[in-house]
Parts: sequence; structure tokens; C-alpha cells
Amino acid sequence: MPAPVLSGPQYLGEGLKLVLSPGLRLFVLLPLTINLLLFAALVGFAVQQFGGWVDTFMPNLPDWLSFLEYLLWPLFVVLVLLMVFFSFTMLANVIAAPFNGFLAEKVEVVVRGQDNFPPFSWAELLAMVPRTLGREARKLAYFLPRAIGLLILTFIPVVNLVAAPLWLLFGVWMMAIQYIDYPADNNKMSWQDMLAWLREKRWQSLGFGGITYAALLVPGLNILMMPAAVAGATLFWVRERG
Repeated sequence: MPAPVLSGPQYLGEGLKLVLSPGLRLFVLLPLTINLLLFAALVGFAVQQFGGWVDTFMPNLPDWLSFLEYLLWPLFVVLVLLMVFFSFTMLANVIAAPFNGFLAEKVEVVVRGQDNFPPFSWAELLAMVPRTLGREARKLAYFLPRAIGLLILTFIPVVNLVAAPLWLLFGVWMMAIQYIDYPADNNKMSWQDMLAWLREKRWQSLGFGGITYAALLVPGLNILMMPAAVAGATLFWVRERG
């Protein structure tokens, strides 16, 4: 058995193979196209606004501490990139949520070898929209207060040095929550029970969230890695729950 943290890359790699298989491509292509258009628009916007964002987040240092700008500037560049990444990921997942729910269902069928879910239909997909959007709103309600707290840290001199590492750790945890929630929701596990289960599987969750986070940070690759993360999270769900 792989070490808990090292199981994350295995799940994501297997998830990528699954979404490229003929039987699952249908549930990948449409959200993939939507996210590709969204990603292109957001990258164009970020390129235009990047300099202003960095200037806003950079603290005003006295002259005798000006040498710290050489350390702070790279940190704030990373911080801005992380914030763009979060914005794209959250928005893209809201748009793709119903499709991701269906994809998680079909992956679970493939992995378990038995189909306990209703067959695909556009009517069922539309019926899933309120439930999946409600679940995405619950994730947003979990994410926003913590993100705002981290954002406040970025405006506090000296303390803001820890903002980027904290954003990174929080991002890894959110990636585990974001994608493992799809199979959890399909199997009628409540939000609080899912969080408790992820805490019990803390190292496995952080391992999967970490590799997913790293893959989604790569421009272009992140478009394909989103459905792969859904499939990998479903594998995580089935195997870690025994």
C-alpha cells in the first residue's frame, strides 16, 4: 500500500486515464469546452490587471527597509497568481458542477463494476443543477471567510510574509474538499460528515489535494486536470472508504 501522502499522485494519474477512456469522454468534452473559454477570458483579464494588483498588495516600506522589496515582490507575485488561480477554479467548478456530478457517478460505476445510479438523460442533468449549485454555494460559504482572513493578513506588514504559505496550505485543503465532495454528494453524505471524514483521512486528503493543486496551477494543463481530479477523487472515495 502506498504511503498516505503519496497516494494522491496515484489517484490523479488513474483519474486522468479514466477520463480519456471512450466511455467517459462524453461527460468531459462539454465542461472542458466551457472551462477553456472561461480560462482564456480570465487569463486575458489577469494579464491586463496584474501590475495594478501587485502594486496594491505590496506594502509601503520605509527607506531603511527598502531592501526587503527584493524579498517581498516575488512573494506578492506568487500571492496574486494564487488569487487568480482560486478565482478561476471556483468559477469553473460552479459552471461544471452538474457535469462533474455525472462524471463522478460514471467513474464510480466503472470502479465498482455495478451501476446503482439512474441512466444519463438531459432531464436528470437539469434536475441535478439546483442540488449541485447548492453544494457549490456551501463550499463558497466555507471558503470565503477563511480567504478573507488570509487576505487581511496580506495588508499587515511583516505578518504578510506568512500569507503566501498559508494560502498554499489552504488551497491544498480546498482542492481535496472541492473534488471529493462530488462522490460524497452523489452518495448522500452530508457536508459536515464529509469534512469529518476528510479530517480522519487528513494526510491522504492533503496528498490528493496537493498534487491536484500543483497540476491545476499549470496553464493549459489545468483544463484537462479538472475532470481528471473529479475521477481521481472518486477513486479516492471508493478505495479509502473500503
